[in-house]
Amino acid sequence: MRQFRKWIYLAIVLFIIYFILDNIINIIATIFALVIAFKLYQVYSKYKLGKLSNSKELFRKSELGLFISLVAKVAKADGRVDELEAQLIGIMFDDISAIFPDKDKTRTLLKEIFSEEKNRLDDTKDVAKALNTALGRSKLKRKQFMSFLIQLALVDGHISSDENILLQEIAFELNINSAEYNAIISSFETRMQNNKPSISLAEACKILGVNESDDMSTIKKTYRKLVRKYHPDIIKSQDKGDAYMEEATAKTQEINQAYEIIKEAKK
Repeated sequence: MRQFRKWIYLAIVLFIIYFILDNIINIIATIFALVIAFKLYQVYSKYKLGKLSNSKELFRKSELGLFISLVAKVAKADGRVDELEAQLIGIMFDDISAIFPDKDKTRTLLKEIFSEEKNRLDDTKDVAKALNTALGRSKLKRKQFMSFLIQLALVDGHISSDENILLQEIAFELNINSAEYNAIISSFETRMQNNKPSISLAEACKILGVNESDDMSTIKKTYRKLVRKYHPDIIKSQDKGDAYMEEATAKTQEINQAYEIIKEAKK
């Protein structure tokens, strides 16, 4: 009887070992298959991105190209592209081109599309409508793109009437209703109100991490580094929540406010 029990125990142990090994092999095989699939996806993505950056017209019709066209129109809506807007747009070009195999070629394409589109407001509706089609069913991407356009207009502290008209036209074509549009602006403004409406020169220097005695060249370099560090990243924002874009906008506006106060004091 004892011998029989030993054989039963041994059979159970062998079955458990077999079950564990079988599952481990399956898990390893599954992980291996996922790694291979991910690598193939990366290769395919690079191929698609490379193909896109080889044609300006193809890029212009892509969701990124259409978005850049709208960025250009919003930036120029009030008649000029100011220093901070230009800087944010330049950093955005870097963020987008970084995901492409040929970064320099892509950045050149982005600049060309921006330059060609910034003086055209008559086709805003058509461009926004094309972007809406390109985005498919993604409500999240629509909101993220709209948020970036709003923060670009808000970066100087307020949205002008011309900017507001243009933004509302874009929102409508992206199927973002008035309540959603106003909610996005309200969220940005609430966070930005946490910044002091008026700060002293000493406080401005503290925000930028510079001394009052520093020359403007040094201050400008520091300012640009901070804007690059805290700017809203349209690529990274796709993996983050709504608060990311709002916080980044508020921080960028605070940095810009401090810089403007120091600039004025240095005149």
